[in-house]
Amino acid sequence: MTPAKLRHLKDRLTALREEILGKVPQRIEPNRKDDAEVGGDEDEQPLNEMLQSIASNRNRNESAVLLKVDKALRKIAQKPDEYGLCEECGDDLAEARLSAMPFAELCLECQAKRDGSRGPRTRRNLYDFR
Repeated sequence: MTPAKLRHLKDRLTALREEILGKVPQRIEPNRKDDAEVGGDEDEQPLNEMLQSIASNRNRNESAVLLKVDKALRKIAQKPDEYGLCEECGDDLAEARLSAMPFAELCLECQAKRDGSRGPRTRRNLYDFR
Protein backbone atom coordinates (compact mmCIF):
# COMPACT_ATOMS: atom_id res chain seq x y z
CA MET A 1 0.00 0.00 0.00
CA THR A 2 1.33 3.40 -0.90
CA PRO A 3 2.06 5.93 1.86
CA ALA A 4 -0.52 8.30 0.33
CA LYS A 5 -3.25 5.63 0.41
CA LEU A 6 -2.31 4.72 3.99
CA ARG A 7 -2.53 8.40 5.01
CA HIS A 8 -5.90 8.73 3.30
CA LEU A 9 -7.30 5.68 5.13
CA LYS A 10 -5.85 6.87 8.43
CA ASP A 11 -7.59 10.23 7.92
CA ARG A 12 -10.88 8.44 7.20
CA LEU A 13 -10.49 6.29 10.31
CA THR A 14 -9.74 9.36 12.42
CA ALA A 15 -12.79 11.18 11.04
CA LEU A 16 -14.98 8.13 11.68
CA ARG A 17 -13.67 7.89 15.24
CA GLU A 18 -14.44 11.57 15.87
CA GLU A 19 -17.91 11.16 14.37
CA ILE A 20 -18.71 8.23 16.68
CA LEU A 21 -17.29 9.97 19.73
CA GLY A 22 -19.24 13.10 18.81
CA LYS A 23 -22.44 11.09 19.18
CA VAL A 24 -21.69 10.08 22.77
CA PRO A 25 -23.94 12.76 24.32
CA GLN A 26 -26.72 11.52 22.03
CA ARG A 27 -26.50 7.98 23.36
CA ILE A 28 -29.79 6.85 24.79
CA GLU A 29 -29.48 5.38 28.24
CA PRO A 30 -31.59 2.30 28.94
CA ASN A 31 -34.76 2.96 30.89
CA ARG A 32 -34.28 0.88 34.04
CA LYS A 33 -37.19 2.33 36.00
CA ASP A 34 -40.01 0.18 37.28
CA ASP A 35 -43.36 0.70 35.52
CA ALA A 36 -45.01 1.69 38.81
CA GLU A 37 -42.27 4.25 39.35
CA VAL A 38 -42.77 5.81 35.92
CA GLY A 39 -46.56 5.83 36.21
CA GLY A 40 -46.94 5.68 32.45
CA ASP A 41 -49.74 4.27 30.41
CA GLU A 42 -49.42 0.50 30.06
CA ASP A 43 -50.20 0.85 26.35
CA GLU A 44 -46.94 2.79 25.98
CA GLN A 45 -44.85 0.08 27.62
CA PRO A 46 -44.28 -2.03 24.45
CA LEU A 47 -43.27 1.07 22.51
CA ASN A 48 -40.85 2.14 25.25
CA GLU A 49 -39.34 -1.35 25.37
CA MET A 50 -38.92 -1.38 21.59
CA LEU A 51 -37.28 2.06 21.57
CA GLN A 52 -34.91 1.00 24.36
CA SER A 53 -34.00 -2.16 22.47
CA ILE A 54 -33.27 -0.19 19.30
CA ALA A 55 -31.19 2.36 21.22
CA SER A 56 -29.29 -0.36 23.03
CA ASN A 57 -28.48 -2.17 19.77
CA ARG A 58 -27.36 1.07 18.14
CA ASN A 59 -25.10 1.92 21.07
CA ARG A 60 -23.64 -1.60 21.04
CA ASN A 61 -22.99 -1.45 17.27
CA GLU A 62 -21.32 1.95 17.53
CA SER A 63 -19.12 0.70 20.38
CA ALA A 64 -18.08 -2.33 18.31
CA VAL A 65 -17.19 -0.13 15.32
CA LEU A 66 -15.25 2.24 17.58
CA LEU A 67 -13.18 -0.68 18.93
CA LYS A 68 -12.37 -1.79 15.38
CA VAL A 69 -11.48 1.76 14.33
CA ASP A 70 -9.13 2.13 17.31
CA LYS A 71 -7.54 -1.24 16.52
CA ALA A 72 -6.98 -0.20 12.88
CA LEU A 73 -5.44 3.13 13.94
CA ARG A 74 -3.10 1.32 16.36
CA LYS A 75 -2.08 -1.07 13.60
CA ILE A 76 -1.31 1.84 11.25
CA ALA A 77 0.79 3.49 13.97
CA GLN A 78 2.62 0.39 15.20
CA LYS A 79 2.72 -2.01 12.23
CA PRO A 80 1.84 -0.08 9.06
CA ASP A 81 3.05 -2.93 6.84
CA GLU A 82 0.39 -5.22 8.32
CA TYR A 83 -2.52 -2.81 7.85
CA GLY A 84 -4.66 -3.90 4.91
CA LEU A 85 -3.80 -7.58 5.31
CA CYS A 86 -6.34 -10.20 6.30
CA GLU A 87 -5.75 -11.24 9.90
CA GLU A 88 -6.52 -14.89 9.11
CA CYS A 89 -5.02 -15.70 5.71
CA GLY A 90 -2.60 -12.78 5.28
CA ASP A 91 -3.87 -11.81 1.81
CA ASP A 92 -4.31 -8.17 0.84
CA LEU A 93 -7.76 -6.79 1.57
CA ALA A 94 -9.50 -5.55 -1.57
CA GLU A 95 -9.13 -1.82 -2.08
CA ALA A 96 -12.90 -1.47 -2.44
CA ARG A 97 -13.37 -3.24 0.91
CA LEU A 98 -10.94 -0.89 2.66
CA SER A 99 -12.59 2.10 1.01
CA ALA A 100 -15.99 1.01 2.29
CA MET A 101 -14.77 -0.18 5.70
CA PRO A 102 -11.27 1.08 6.52
CA PHE A 103 -11.49 -0.85 9.80
CA ALA A 104 -12.01 -4.23 8.06
CA GLU A 105 -9.90 -7.01 9.56
CA LEU A 106 -10.70 -9.92 7.24
CA CYS A 107 -10.92 -10.48 3.50
CA LEU A 108 -14.32 -11.38 2.06
CA GLU A 109 -13.60 -15.12 1.99
CA CYS A 110 -12.44 -15.30 5.60
CA GLN A 111 -15.31 -13.05 6.73
CA ALA A 112 -17.80 -15.31 4.92
CA LYS A 113 -16.30 -18.37 6.63
CA ARG A 114 -16.52 -16.69 10.02
CA ASP A 115 -20.11 -15.53 9.46
CA GLY A 116 -21.10 -18.94 8.11
CA SER A 117 -19.92 -20.68 11.26
CA ARG A 118 -22.42 -18.72 13.34
CA GLY A 119 -25.35 -20.23 11.49
CA PRO A 120 -28.29 -18.38 10.00
CA ARG A 121 -28.70 -14.85 11.27
CA THR A 122 -32.41 -14.65 10.47
CA ARG A 123 -35.40 -16.85 11.12
CA ARG A 124 -35.98 -19.54 8.53
CA ASN A 125 -39.73 -19.15 8.65
CA LEU A 126 -42.33 -17.03 10.34
CA TYR A 127 -42.78 -19.41 13.28
CA ASP A 128 -39.10 -20.06 14.06
CA PHE A 129 -38.26 -17.97 17.13
CA ARG A 130 -34.83 -19.41 17.95
